[in-house]
Amino acid sequence: MPTKELTLDQHDSTISEGIVLIDFWAEWCGPCKRFAPVYEKVSESNPDVVFAKVDTEAEPELAAMYGVRSIPTLVAYRDGIPVHSQAGALPQPVLEDLIGQVRALDMEHVRAQYAEQVAARDKV
Repeated sequence: MPTKELTLDQHDSTISEGIVLIDFWAEWCGPCKRFAPVYEKVSESNPDVVFAKVDTEAEPELAAMYGVRSIPTLVAYRDGIPVHSQAGALPQPVLEDLIGQVRALDMEHVRAQYAEQVAARDKV
């Protein structure tokens, strides 16, 4: 599946279900340019995963929403819940392993933990 450009308008509907990876990048970023072909190649062998890209120059609101301070930054969602965030370019085997780990998550347990975190945050 080819990567898709993600905008603020599409964000919520894009992350709402399934596995979604978001690559935050910029045209001027050397590590981003080196990671892009790896991201694209892994997207082709994982058609069940949405591979989204956010150009931090074009979508500063999204970058700010995620607190992106370094690029590339990769964020993973499963069923609307953020399950991983990491700055830095990943080699192909590590990216593929990450996808496998996200697929293997016990989502019932993840949902319960996430609900507890949200409830605790809302009390503050």
